[in-house]
Amino acid sequence: MPSTALSVISLTWFLAHHSITIFSWVTSFFLNSIFISSQRTPPPTPSKKGDQTISKEKEKEPRINARIRVKEVRLIGADGEQIGIVPTLRALQMAEEQGLDLVEVAETATPPVCKLMDFGQFKYQQKQKAKEARKNATQVQIKEVQLRPKTDDHDLDFKVNHIFRFLEEGDKAKLTVKFRGREIAHKDRALLLLEKVIADIGDEGIVESPPRMEGRTMIAIIAPKKK
Repeated sequence: MPSTALSVISLTWFLAHHSITIFSWVTSFFLNSIFISSQRTPPPTPSKKGDQTISKEKEKEPRINARIRVKEVRLIGADGEQIGIVPTLRALQMAEEQGLDLVEVAETATPPVCKLMDFGQFKYQQKQKAKEARKNATQVQIKEVQLRPKTDDHDLDFKVNHIFRFLEEGDKAKLTVKFRGREIAHKDRALLLLEKVIADIGDEGIVESPPRMEGRTMIAIIAPKKK
């Protein structure tokens, strides 16, 4: 019998006896493919944090022009004159005629108060004012002055002079008396010491926080006088 015929007979016999097994393998492979596909994590959506920040900034801005949707407003002119209550459409028309914006400056009023102004220039001026205010703002620092329950008069005078300098520079002075070992039994000495320092400062400072205990340390805070 030719070899080709034998091969065909062998293949036919193999398929006849193993068709169920082959079908099971194919079915299992197909189901596993579907399961793996269903378990795949969808790609992350892009962050919208930047968009949310922009939206919040817009919410802080007053309503202007077409965003003002009330029936009427109390109108203030560009020079600050009180025009009175006018229909919103009329106020928008006046703003357009003068080349200005209608800006809502008091939304909780009845009716809302609006003003004619150049809103772009107004925003620029506000930013410049805020920048200047931050530039001129003084940073108050707290300078610590450490004392001991047995600090002598000479050393105490030296410390007091430092406190005067701190207050003149606009900073606060934090007086601390730390107790070591059995010194904690002599809190009265530390209290008398701090009270003496406060008395020496006199009207040059304000006692922001009187002497008090914090753990094993007695503290007091003296702030500069308000100018």
